[in-house]
Amino acid sequence: MKNENEDKYDLSRMIIQPLYFGLVVNILVPAGVLLACHYIHNNYGRGNMIGDQANNLFYLFVVLALLQAGLAVWWRSQRLQRPMIKSETTMESDLTAGLLHVCRPVFVLIAAISGYGFVYFFLTGRFNETVVFVFFSFVVFQVVRPRHGFARKFIARQRRLFEQ
Repeated sequence: MKNENEDKYDLSRMIIQPLYFGLVVNILVPAGVLLACHYIHNNYGRGNMIGDQANNLFYLFVVLALLQAGLAVWWRSQRLQRPMIKSETTMESDLTAGLLHVCRPVFVLIAAISGYGFVYFFLTGRFNETVVFVFFSFVVFQVVRPRHGFARKFIARQRRLFEQ
Protein backbone atom coordinates (compact mmCIF):
# COMPACT_ATOMS: atom_id res chain seq x y z
CA MET A 1 0.00 0.00 0.00
CA LYS A 2 2.85 2.37 0.81
CA ASN A 3 4.49 1.98 -2.60
CA GLU A 4 1.14 2.38 -4.35
CA ASN A 5 0.56 5.75 -2.69
CA GLU A 6 4.10 6.88 -3.43
CA ASP A 7 3.74 5.95 -7.10
CA LYS A 8 0.25 7.30 -7.56
CA TYR A 9 0.48 10.58 -5.61
CA ASP A 10 3.11 13.24 -5.26
CA LEU A 11 3.36 13.36 -1.47
CA SER A 12 5.76 16.30 -1.44
CA ARG A 13 3.43 18.40 -3.55
CA MET A 14 0.54 17.44 -1.31
CA ILE A 15 2.17 18.62 1.92
CA ILE A 16 4.23 21.55 0.63
CA GLN A 17 1.52 24.25 0.75
CA PRO A 18 0.45 23.54 4.34
CA LEU A 19 4.08 23.19 5.34
CA TYR A 20 5.08 26.54 3.83
CA PHE A 21 2.07 28.23 5.42
CA GLY A 22 3.04 26.74 8.77
CA LEU A 23 6.67 27.77 8.38
CA VAL A 24 5.68 31.37 7.76
CA VAL A 25 3.03 31.56 10.48
CA ASN A 26 4.82 29.49 13.13
CA ILE A 27 8.49 30.20 12.52
CA LEU A 28 9.19 33.30 10.43
CA VAL A 29 6.63 35.65 11.97
CA PRO A 30 7.33 34.67 15.61
CA ALA A 31 11.09 34.77 14.98
CA GLY A 32 10.77 38.27 13.51
CA VAL A 33 8.71 39.51 16.43
CA LEU A 34 11.12 37.81 18.84
CA LEU A 35 13.99 39.63 17.15
CA ALA A 36 12.13 42.92 17.62
CA CYS A 37 11.54 42.07 21.30
CA HIS A 38 15.24 41.27 21.68
CA TYR A 39 16.15 44.63 20.16
CA ILE A 40 13.72 46.46 22.47
CA HIS A 41 14.99 44.51 25.47
CA ASN A 42 18.65 45.29 24.78
CA ASN A 43 18.32 48.91 23.67
CA TYR A 44 15.37 50.36 25.52
CA GLY A 45 14.33 47.91 28.21
CA ARG A 46 10.81 47.45 29.39
CA GLY A 47 9.50 47.98 32.87
CA ASN A 48 7.31 45.50 34.66
CA MET A 49 3.87 47.06 34.31
CA ILE A 50 2.03 44.47 36.40
CA GLY A 51 4.41 44.14 39.34
CA ASP A 52 4.12 41.10 41.57
CA GLN A 53 1.47 39.49 39.40
CA ALA A 54 4.04 38.75 36.66
CA ASN A 55 4.74 35.22 37.90
CA ASN A 56 1.03 34.42 38.22
CA LEU A 57 0.46 35.69 34.70
CA PHE A 58 3.34 33.54 33.44
CA TYR A 59 1.84 30.39 34.96
CA LEU A 60 -1.59 31.28 33.63
CA PHE A 61 -0.12 31.67 30.14
CA VAL A 62 1.73 28.34 30.52
CA VAL A 63 -1.52 26.57 31.35
CA LEU A 64 -3.27 28.27 28.44
CA ALA A 65 -0.42 27.33 26.09
CA LEU A 66 -0.53 23.69 27.16
CA LEU A 67 -4.31 23.58 26.70
CA GLN A 68 -3.98 25.25 23.32
CA ALA A 69 -1.32 22.76 22.21
CA GLY A 70 -3.56 19.88 23.19
CA LEU A 71 -6.48 21.50 21.41
CA ALA A 72 -4.38 21.91 18.25
CA VAL A 73 -3.39 18.23 18.20
CA TRP A 74 -6.96 17.10 18.91
CA TRP A 75 -8.53 19.53 16.43
CA ARG A 76 -6.23 18.45 13.61
CA SER A 77 -7.01 14.78 14.20
CA GLN A 78 -10.77 15.47 14.31
CA ARG A 79 -10.78 17.57 11.17
CA LEU A 80 -8.77 14.97 9.25
CA GLN A 81 -11.43 12.34 9.96
CA ARG A 82 -13.90 14.07 7.65
CA PRO A 83 -14.14 12.95 4.03
CA MET A 84 -12.45 15.35 1.61
CA ILE A 85 -12.55 13.55 -1.72
CA LYS A 86 -15.30 14.68 -4.10
CA SER A 87 -14.53 12.39 -7.04
CA GLU A 88 -11.97 9.81 -8.15
CA THR A 89 -10.61 12.04 -10.92
CA THR A 90 -9.87 14.99 -8.63
CA MET A 91 -8.65 12.94 -5.68
CA GLU A 92 -5.13 14.36 -5.42
CA SER A 93 -6.22 17.99 -5.76
CA ASP A 94 -9.06 17.40 -3.28
CA LEU A 95 -6.62 15.92 -0.78
CA THR A 96 -4.15 18.77 -1.25
CA ALA A 97 -6.84 21.43 -0.82
CA GLY A 98 -8.40 19.59 2.11
CA LEU A 99 -5.09 19.23 3.92
CA LEU A 100 -4.37 22.94 3.49
CA HIS A 101 -7.90 23.78 4.67
CA VAL A 102 -7.41 21.65 7.80
CA CYS A 103 -3.89 22.84 8.62
CA ARG A 104 -4.35 26.60 8.30
CA PRO A 105 -6.49 27.23 11.40
CA VAL A 106 -4.50 24.68 13.41
CA PHE A 107 -1.25 26.44 12.55
CA VAL A 108 -2.73 29.81 13.48
CA LEU A 109 -3.85 28.33 16.79
CA ILE A 110 -0.31 27.12 17.41
CA ALA A 111 1.14 30.51 16.46
CA ALA A 112 -1.08 32.12 19.09
CA ILE A 113 0.98 30.29 21.72
CA SER A 114 3.95 32.49 20.84
CA GLY A 115 1.58 35.44 21.09
CA TYR A 116 1.30 34.75 24.82
CA GLY A 117 5.03 35.29 25.06
CA PHE A 118 4.87 38.61 23.25
CA VAL A 119 2.02 39.85 25.42
CA TYR A 120 3.97 38.73 28.47
CA PHE A 121 7.08 40.57 27.27
CA PHE A 122 5.24 43.83 26.71
CA LEU A 123 3.58 43.57 30.13
CA THR A 124 6.62 42.50 32.15
CA GLY A 125 9.75 43.21 30.11
CA ARG A 126 10.98 39.64 30.68
CA PHE A 127 12.60 38.43 27.49
CA ASN A 128 13.61 34.91 28.60
CA GLU A 129 10.02 33.88 29.29
CA THR A 130 9.06 35.16 25.85
CA VAL A 131 11.62 32.83 24.32
CA VAL A 132 10.07 29.91 26.23
CA PHE A 133 6.66 30.52 24.65
CA VAL A 134 8.08 30.95 21.16
CA PHE A 135 10.17 27.79 21.52
CA PHE A 136 7.15 25.84 22.79
CA SER A 137 5.10 26.95 19.78
CA PHE A 138 7.96 25.76 17.51
CA VAL A 139 7.88 22.36 19.22
CA VAL A 140 4.10 22.04 18.88
CA PHE A 141 4.39 22.96 15.20
CA GLN A 142 6.99 20.22 14.74
CA VAL A 143 4.58 17.70 16.29
CA VAL A 144 1.60 18.77 14.17
CA ARG A 145 3.19 19.54 10.81
CA PRO A 146 2.52 17.14 7.91
CA ARG A 147 5.18 14.63 6.92
CA HIS A 148 5.43 11.93 4.25
CA GLY A 149 4.38 9.12 6.61
CA PHE A 150 1.44 11.22 7.74
CA ALA A 151 0.48 11.86 4.09
CA ARG A 152 0.50 8.12 3.32
CA LYS A 153 -1.84 7.38 6.24
CA PHE A 154 -3.98 10.40 5.32
CA ILE A 155 -4.40 9.14 1.74
CA ALA A 156 -5.28 5.62 2.88
CA ARG A 157 -7.85 6.93 5.39
CA GLN A 158 -9.42 9.26 2.85
CA ARG A 159 -9.62 6.45 0.25
CA ARG A 160 -11.46 4.27 2.79
CA LEU A 161 -13.85 7.13 3.57
CA PHE A 162 -14.43 7.74 -0.14
CA GLU A 163 -15.17 4.06 -0.82
CA GLN A 164 -17.79 3.91 1.93
